[in-house]
Amino acid sequence: MLIVLSGLPGSGKTSLARALVTAARAVHVRLDTVEQALVDAGTATHPVGPVGHHVARAVAGDLLRQGHLVVADGVNPLPVTRELWWDVACAADRPWLDVEVVCGDPALHRRRVQDRVADIPGHPEPTWADVERVEFTPWTTERVRVDLGELTAAEAAAVVLARAQSSQTTPTLPPTPESATE
Repeated sequence: MLIVLSGLPGSGKTSLARALVTAARAVHVRLDTVEQALVDAGTATHPVGPVGHHVARAVAGDLLRQGHLVVADGVNPLPVTRELWWDVACAADRPWLDVEVVCGDPALHRRRVQDRVADIPGHPEPTWADVERVEFTPWTTERVRVDLGELTAAEAAAVVLARAQSSQTTPTLPPTPESATE
């Protein structure tokens, strides 16, 4: 199964991913790590752009085909970025679960962003102003929503894993504009 974590920087995605790794022996594919590796290799500069997403999805697809539970960790602010993860799961013939990670306490969210210390050497951390500029398109598809302003990462992981266990079938893709008119 592919668990796709999406949410603003500082919402708690990576903390949740690490809790899922611990609780379920999942594999964590973190977009920030992939992007920094590309920069370190001299093949990209920040902001990296789509190439990091392509690499992360390719790695996740290989891991899914090997039978791993994969946790994909990225902002995924647009429907198209979320849908590209669905393509990875479909190509590997594995189910997926979308998880929207939020921090419903704006003051806590801001503190998290401002006080965060980079855990990936060289990776630039976003400022609060950067977070406020992210154009996060609201969800129109099914997902699990967890608030890491209210839950600990371990509690949120339990919620996500319970939902994952109850939905081990591939979700139905929403209709594309082309199929809706056919």
